Amino acid sequence: MKIEEKLTKAVVDGLKALYGQDVAAAQVQLQKTKKEFEGHLTLVVFPFLRMSRKGPEQTAQEIGEYLKANEPAVAAYNVIKGFLNLTVAPSAWIELLDDIHADDRYGLTAATPESPLVMIEYSSPNTNKPLHLGHVRNNLLGNALANIIAANGNRVVKTNIVNDRGIHICKSMLAWLKYGNGETPESSGKKGDHLIGDYYVAFDKHYKAEVAQLMEQGQTKEEAEANAPLMKEAREMLVKWEAGDPEVRALWKKMNDWVYAGFDETYRMMGVSFDKIYYESETYLEGKKKVLEGLEKGLFYRKEDGSVWADLTGEGLDHKLLLRSDGTSVYMTQDIGTAEQRFSDYPIDKMIYVVGNEQNYHFQVLSILLDRLGFEWGKSLVHFSYGMVELPEGKMKSREGTVVDADDLMAEMIATARETSGDLGKLDGLTPEEAEEIARIVGLGALKYFILKVDARKNMTFNPKESIDFNGNTGPFIQYTYARIRSVLRKAQEAGITLPERLPEGIGLSAKEEGLVQMLADFAAVVRQAGTDYSPSLIANYCYDLVKEYNQFYHDFSILREENEAIRLFRLVLSAEVAKIVKSGMGLLGIEVPERM
Repeated sequence: MKIEEKLTKAVVDGLKALYGQDVAAAQVQLQKTKKEFEGHLTLVVFPFLRMSRKGPEQTAQEIGEYLKANEPAVAAYNVIKGFLNLTVAPSAWIELLDDIHADDRYGLTAATPESPLVMIEYSSPNTNKPLHLGHVRNNLLGNALANIIAANGNRVVKTNIVNDRGIHICKSMLAWLKYGNGETPESSGKKGDHLIGDYYVAFDKHYKAEVAQLMEQGQTKEEAEANAPLMKEAREMLVKWEAGDPEVRALWKKMNDWVYAGFDETYRMMGVSFDKIYYESETYLEGKKKVLEGLEKGLFYRKEDGSVWADLTGEGLDHKLLLRSDGTSVYMTQDIGTAEQRFSDYPIDKMIYVVGNEQNYHFQVLSILLDRLGFEWGKSLVHFSYGMVELPEGKMKSREGTVVDADDLMAEMIATARETSGDLGKLDGLTPEEAEEIARIVGLGALKYFILKVDARKNMTFNPKESIDFNGNTGPFIQYTYARIRSVLRKAQEAGITLPERLPEGIGLSAKEEGLVQMLADFAAVVRQAGTDYSPSLIANYCYDLVKEYNQFYHDFSILREENEAIRLFRLVLSAEVAKIVKSGMGLLGIEVPERM
């Protein structure tokens, strides 16, 4: 039993014995004792003054006296006004460490077939360009969130919706037809998504030149943009695509397949995956159907020009377009269609969309519309809204071809990790293969940790140089500490030391050691809180705080050289558990930890 549970039960028993009152465990508030006071846990006694009919200090004194006499886990107590500070006995910390040691999955809850089914959508790329830095934050957050929600005992389905249709896709296709000379990923040696992205940029360049030319001939900017031959051709191509023109559809499929092969490589490198991928080309018609059904039921209305709208003024919003006058769909329609498909594929209990904060209004509206259309989870849909990510140089723009590419960024991070680790001698004595694997783990760990340690709701600047630092709140610092502990444990094994299942009794502990056991025990509550708040940063910062404390302990205390065998075993078990929890916590963030460094 955890120490908090033990003490809560003892307080409940004490209140009954002292004041003859039954109290629910939920009324007992225990919190960590503030650093300036002596003790481990503090009981707030104010809620019990009515039953004690005494002042706060006397009430705290009486409860403290009872606990010291009746609960072996309490070694001492002191009273500061209405706060009872309890010092936990070393034997209780050792028992707690034994319990954590016995549970390989400490802090993680396994799902059962009856557990709620949570679907998480993330990534949402367009098939006209490669994934960029913004997608990196999205994918890392979505993947971490899925892991955290699963660790809280839910069944999870990870999905992706690919934006594979529309005018932007036709732009790349048209540019490839006009300027591509049959170029393929094989003939160019480029990843498919990069190749198509180049043609998207090429379209923009030629289109701008046409607009400039028409403006020179006296047209206004708006007229020139509407009359540019390239844009007209792209629109014609979209109409043909919607009509199912076999040639346009064959080209579309060929080019999209190149992109998907490229995306798969990026996802693999990033360490993210999906259980089901949806495509807008397959969901937008479903959305149209659903909107027309809603129209028949009087949930929506049609304007004179034939367009279909939703009146949201009752919800304090405006009127929302759902189908254009020419019958073509908008993003909202596609999202309704995707929801319809997902709901028929899975018995979803909760739906979470990982999408940037510029779409807050969109998801507010989507929630209302899905609820109107009868989706059970419509009202409780979660938009996990996150802020922009930039590099120190400023924002990224994709159409000009200056996008911060996800593949380039990951390759750069690995190269920097290789260089930094080499300079610091952390790759000494490793084979080239081992050194390369560590460079990959450290480079990607630095990138992931730097992004995930920041509260997702905030805008952030990703600084590659700062992220690969073996000191401070970084991924490499945590990874290095893990590798250091694994090295200590290997040496113990080589010396023939076996870790016991239960530690011997009567070991005296330092305040630093007790604090570390308390921090380890906190992992379960941190995982729960991260699941409730949808906050991967809680786990990232917990891992950092834990290794920072451990490093101080490692610096101040002997482990293998400790002469007292019982204390040596305690410190080895403590070290092993810190490593286990770090691996577990970083694993939830999708970050690997190296066994040696």
